[in-house]
Amino acid sequence: MSPGNKDVQKVLSKDGTAIAFDRSGEGPPIILVDGALCSRSFGPTPKLAPLLSKHFTVFTYDRRGRGDSGDTAPYSKEREVEDIDAMIGQAGGSAFVMGISSGAALALLAATSSLNITKLALYEPPFMVSNEGRKPPADHEARLRELIHGGHRGGAVRFFMKDVVGMPVVFVAAMRLMFPIWSKLEAVAHTLPYDAAVMGDYALPTERISSITIPLLVMDGEKSDVRLRHAVRAVVEALPNAERLTLKGQTHNVSAAALTPVLVEFFVG
Repeated sequence: MSPGNKDVQKVLSKDGTAIAFDRSGEGPPIILVDGALCSRSFGPTPKLAPLLSKHFTVFTYDRRGRGDSGDTAPYSKEREVEDIDAMIGQAGGSAFVMGISSGAALALLAATSSLNITKLALYEPPFMVSNEGRKPPADHEARLRELIHGGHRGGAVRFFMKDVVGMPVVFVAAMRLMFPIWSKLEAVAHTLPYDAAVMGDYALPTERISSITIPLLVMDGEKSDVRLRHAVRAVVEALPNAERLTLKGQTHNVSAAALTPVLVEFFVG
């Protein structure tokens, strides 16, 4: 649905921000939390939701600033946790939660904040826990904000892909030529500093997350960047009730078909 659609379902977060969401299926409620540049109409969750809706009541939502959701200033990652809490309220007061990439880091933060999350599944939260490979620039959040404030949405997307994620320059250039996709990325580029705030210095908040006692499933892809696989291992080692699962043949761009049976087994199997 396009921004401003009056028919979309919305819930008010604690600070009054309207959060847009879709609900589908029947069964135990599960809330899907997107990573950077994604929304309930673009990215992995629109593909995942129809498959999960055969087993769950699935809630997908636009993180604040994206799609049909509001964007009350000033931003803070704590407000994003409150958005998840508002979605849990819509789900009946408790829910399973599944987070992908920086959405997985946000979901972890939510689980340390006394939200009524009964089980939590994560796919490749992008913490940096080893000295292998490059790391995002220390000032990545400030540089993203500078680009956005200067009106350089495309520049912010390029900086995020090349300097933060570490994509090859050739790949970023090829993405720029895919206009329908690139235009969607630019449309939510102003929220890249929000994901930067969630990730901070990309260090794993070991002490904070060690307080989480609910069952967790932390997944990675067999063909993913070694840095992401190290992060998954570190998350599992820091949590008392976590298990790790590596999905064969998968990368960070995980297939919904590969994720679905694993999630069904973990949450209700």
